[in-house]
Amino acid sequence: MKLTYYGHSCVGVDTAGHDVLFDPFVLGNPLAGAVDIARIPATEILITHGHGDHMADAEAIAKRTNATLVSNYEIAGWFEKKGIAKTVGLNLGGAVNVGPLRVKYVTALHSSQMPDGTYGGNPGGFVVQSEEGAFHHAGDTALTLDMQLLKTFKLRFACLPIGDHFTMGVDDAIIAAQYMGVTKVVGLHYNTFPPIVIDTEKAKAAFSAAGLELLLPTIGTTIEI
Repeated sequence: MKLTYYGHSCVGVDTAGHDVLFDPFVLGNPLAGAVDIARIPATEILITHGHGDHMADAEAIAKRTNATLVSNYEIAGWFEKKGIAKTVGLNLGGAVNVGPLRVKYVTALHSSQMPDGTYGGNPGGFVVQSEEGAFHHAGDTALTLDMQLLKTFKLRFACLPIGDHFTMGVDDAIIAAQYMGVTKVVGLHYNTFPPIVIDTEKAKAAFSAAGLELLLPTIGTTIEI
């Protein structure tokens, strides 16, 4: 698998010939100026919840790429009204096959409201399974015991928020990784805005002390994972 980090919580994962894009938020990110939104590939767009810093660029990318947009029922319906041709609305615990991928919507503890103030449904995260293995994108969440259930997927890696303040911070993300049974974590939702600025070297050291690897790719770069 290849993972490209576009900043904040937006990552793209190339797996099984598909480009899975999570939580597209680039143009409003002050740190992502080097990313050309017109060049971001997507066969599927997965949106964890309705906050603007997780879906602000979804409409433009979906219309350009004709990607299938997968989210909760309320968010999928909201984008359908905006003319997105292919949407799938899930609810917590539900899953769907999209091409060669199996996409499951799992628990997150957060909030969800659309940019226009309408109800954004239940926030969640995703487990994506392909012939190359399974991985998790947690979206915005607090630590929850439900994360222990993700061990059954034998995840190759997890993308977890580490910025604290609005989500879990480094210490809770370490516990989350241990609950999930993963040793490789891609950090999300940090350094974009003042409330979530962290000491990245200290964060890496904390993960390392727990026997885990914290990956913090530079925005716009692609890594093998």
